[in-house]
Amino acid sequence: MAVNRRNKRTEPVGTRWRFYTAVFLLFGVFSVLIARAAYIQVISPDAFSLQGDMRSLRASSVAVQRGTIVDRNGRELAVSVPVETVWADPKRIAEREALADERRWQALAETFRMNRNELVSKVDDPSKRFVYLQRKVTPSEADYVKQLKIPGVYLKTESRRYYPTGEISSHLIGLTDIDGAGQEGLELLYDEHLTGTPGKRVYRKDAEGRVVEEISQTDAQQPKQLTLSIDQRIQATAYTELKKAVRYNQATSGSAVVLDVETGEVLAMVNSPSYNPNNRADLQSFRMRNRAITDSYEPGSTMKPLVVLSALEKGRHKAGDTIDTSPGWLRIGGRRVSDPRDYGELTLSEVLEHSSNVGVTKIALDLGVDSLLQTYADAGLGSDTGVALLGESIGLLSGRRRWSDFETATLAYGYGLSATTLQLANAYNIIANGGKKRPLTIFRQESPLPAEQVFNPDNTRAVMHMLEEVVRDGTAKAAQVPGYRIAGKTGTTRKTKATGGYGDEYVALFAGIAPVSDPKVVVVVTINEPGTDDYYGGTAAAPVFSKIVSQTMRLLNIPPDNLDDTQVHAAGFGGDK
Repeated sequence: MAVNRRNKRTEPVGTRWRFYTAVFLLFGVFSVLIARAAYIQVISPDAFSLQGDMRSLRASSVAVQRGTIVDRNGRELAVSVPVETVWADPKRIAEREALADERRWQALAETFRMNRNELVSKVDDPSKRFVYLQRKVTPSEADYVKQLKIPGVYLKTESRRYYPTGEISSHLIGLTDIDGAGQEGLELLYDEHLTGTPGKRVYRKDAEGRVVEEISQTDAQQPKQLTLSIDQRIQATAYTELKKAVRYNQATSGSAVVLDVETGEVLAMVNSPSYNPNNRADLQSFRMRNRAITDSYEPGSTMKPLVVLSALEKGRHKAGDTIDTSPGWLRIGGRRVSDPRDYGELTLSEVLEHSSNVGVTKIALDLGVDSLLQTYADAGLGSDTGVALLGESIGLLSGRRRWSDFETATLAYGYGLSATTLQLANAYNIIANGGKKRPLTIFRQESPLPAEQVFNPDNTRAVMHMLEEVVRDGTAKAAQVPGYRIAGKTGTTRKTKATGGYGDEYVALFAGIAPVSDPKVVVVVTINEPGTDDYYGGTAAAPVFSKIVSQTMRLLNIPPDNLDDTQVHAAGFGGDK
């Protein structure tokens, strides 16, 4: 039988193998695609979404300027002003080959007082998109940068802190760094209060840079303003007079504080030497210390009124009592306490008028050290004043149990303890305020803070009248102010040496109240280490007090209360006489 070979189908060798291979490959490709899609959509969508957002999402901040600091009358003490900052996009510079124009880069470097190579090195890395070239340039420099028209070099508006009063209020206000963060003083202490929170806008842009979607927007929180108790007019007066006195007396430093008697507000707080916060080129640490609150000294004879007050409070003496100071010295425990001369019998007022060490020593020994320490503590010594400023010292008021008689004696005339200028002002403010003690404040008050009655008003009034005699006929005649009744006390102390004992350097102090008829202000002046022979409180510090108070009375429009003053009559006040 013949076989029909035409009906037999033949296939090329390997055809079926190639078919299955192709099917397998296609299946594999689709499997990979499905797996990749599942990975992108299900397993790890966030990473790829983030990459997409990085290409399309944009965010911009709504800047807020730092809050202002003003005095009690609204005068600006610290403000933020808009300034231009120069920055560059190195990638853009590389794309436009901007570095090839050496003349423009040389001109830009000279504008910033830089070496051209140093400037170019900041922008020679094309992987970067932002570098600062110069922060907060002057308007003329900004205009010149615009005129140069260097591709990839731009300007942006920032703010710069400016202090209109310069060195006058710098210790109190402080300063900020180049980024606007507080570094010293109130700028640091209330940095968060002054900063606020910038707003933020998030939006989406397409490939051509057009905004296609608004994602979110957060409103900016505006910073708050600080309104201080400082009266800048009094602050300027106090600083001017203190600076002159430090220079005239060849002193190393000085401080002065002016308080409002009724409210406890600080009307002025100044130090010399000072610094200009608008010029950061020559900042020196010794110039930047707020010595009125950080430096404590043995207050010397300025403590004697508190000794007399303690005697009145404890009922050990009355205002008219006398103390026998003869023969002008007193030996205690083998040591000697003496006066310049034998004053004989002295009333309590005369003890202060002559600043008798023997007189206050006898009063203190009669009182006992516990009563004396309690009075000092009630007057605010050994504790903070409530003003809540950075770096405030609480001074030294020892609480040890055992005191020798001689130590009690030295405590009576202001040795063996220490106080800051502000603490001393606080103590005299209590006397001026009828024995009421309230926290001091650096912020303007609509109403006085709560006060504590720590001394009998009659006793504080008696002491204040004694202090008036000190100014009228005693050691503080240089503190007199024409037309006004003044009460106050001088102090002169030797400074301790680091190795122990006392050296040849002095501190001159004066603490006073004005006017006596209706106390409005307390002023304390400290002159540290006078370099002349007139290193006494009555000659170095009291005249500064007089000048500050004279101007303060005028600025606060306080009428004269001593129309019998011949100097006032000569000036045309007080009518015919």
